[in-house]
Amino acid sequence: MADHEVLIVGAGASGIGAAIRLRQAGITSFAVLEKATALGGTWRDNTYPGCACDVPSALYSYSFAPNPSWTRAFAGQAEIQAYLESTAARYGVVPHLRFGVEMLRASWSDADQHWEVSTSSGPVTARALITGTGPWHEPLMPSVPLDFDGPLFHSSRWDHSVDLRGKRVAVIGTGASAVQFVPAIQPLVSSLQLYQRTAQWVLPKPDHYVPSAERWLMRRVPAAQRLLRAVEYGGMEALGVGFRHPAVMRQIQRVGAWHLRRSVRDPLLRAALTPSYTLGCKRILMSNDYYPAVASSNVSVHPSGVASVSGSSVVGVDGSVTDVDVVVLGTGFKILDLPLASRVFDADGKSLDDHWQGSPSAYLGTTVSGFPNLFNLLGPSLGTGHTSAFMILEAQLEHTVAALTSLRDRGWSSISVRPSVQAAFNSAVQSALPSTVYETGGCASYYHDANGRNSFNWPWSSRRLRAEVGRFSPGDYAIRSGVEVAS
Repeated sequence: MADHEVLIVGAGASGIGAAIRLRQAGITSFAVLEKATALGGTWRDNTYPGCACDVPSALYSYSFAPNPSWTRAFAGQAEIQAYLESTAARYGVVPHLRFGVEMLRASWSDADQHWEVSTSSGPVTARALITGTGPWHEPLMPSVPLDFDGPLFHSSRWDHSVDLRGKRVAVIGTGASAVQFVPAIQPLVSSLQLYQRTAQWVLPKPDHYVPSAERWLMRRVPAAQRLLRAVEYGGMEALGVGFRHPAVMRQIQRVGAWHLRRSVRDPLLRAALTPSYTLGCKRILMSNDYYPAVASSNVSVHPSGVASVSGSSVVGVDGSVTDVDVVVLGTGFKILDLPLASRVFDADGKSLDDHWQGSPSAYLGTTVSGFPNLFNLLGPSLGTGHTSAFMILEAQLEHTVAALTSLRDRGWSSISVRPSVQAAFNSAVQSALPSTVYETGGCASYYHDANGRNSFNWPWSSRRLRAEVGRFSPGDYAIRSGVEVAS
């Protein structure tokens, strides 16, 4: 008999959500492995100044655990982390958490019909494995020499011991994190050298403080919070139409162009900050203070990227050499190099990486042929440019929990998605993507993997995602029966 019915890897939003849904389904023989000493995932790791959600707060929560106490329309890191901690405690997840335990290797045993898992605290077995490590976990370091004499750190590993006041600071990268922390540090530093490889579209952010009276209403009248969530979902879904119809997105893009014109008066700087691709081809960013910060007198924009960092200098691709005291990397994450892909093996000893060969693929972003009883949360081909990761996650959890309860209740020992089913799904995705803004917008984005294939995006509506991903159909799977399952 396996030690656990289910083993969950990662205690971020995905792992916590999986643990809650398992308990709600009556599955209590499970553990959550977390290599860090606290839960929270990306919201535990990213503590840079100005860190906040870029999805409305009412949407950025579990639908079964709404938070009526958000103090901003777009919640900050500390509030989101507190929400995850309180939700885990409220739903009884904490006793299942195993902090400081890292999964080193997981191998499927066909003979025993369970996963054999090596961890930093010893071996463990589980009938099923859920990976909840997420795509925003491993920092992406720039592929240039980094031999700096002073403090150098990635935004997701912010060094709070470094006092930036009066310092000459270089920021490499202008993605989602940089758009948030640049305005926060700009008033503190003596000079800020911003290295921008590609200009980004930045829309106005409809953020505001939530008055105490509104929070009182949300607490006392749950229907009001459900209505707000529905309205915000509808608004984001309307924006999603543009991703599937680039001509529509180019009209929405006018808002970004207006925002840039009104915020940056210098025509040369404005030209440097103007993207050459269609809005939505890369991740849409929102900020009300990024452009004013970048236009400040102590900020210099280098639109050619970085060639190297050496000694006390940053060398630009354009040949410029600038002496700085601190270097901050805002270069994003390895969203398609899934952290556990090299550690999860099938019965023949081949890893997920071996199967994928640089192009991650799964059925409904969740299950992978040849890997029985394995469920990947926030997996490939599920990313959208406009909605909440919680919505995607909950659809996957509906599918996953339905599969696991079927294993328990029907006496199945394992299920494995049929290769033809997985192939058909991924063929449909790849056939639908070329007409979307992700592929026709004229940009090179992190949505594309090492083989140039878009392994990240969902090409249809989020309504369709919820319906299709959330449905578990036994006919899609090869099923084995007859091996005892842990109680």
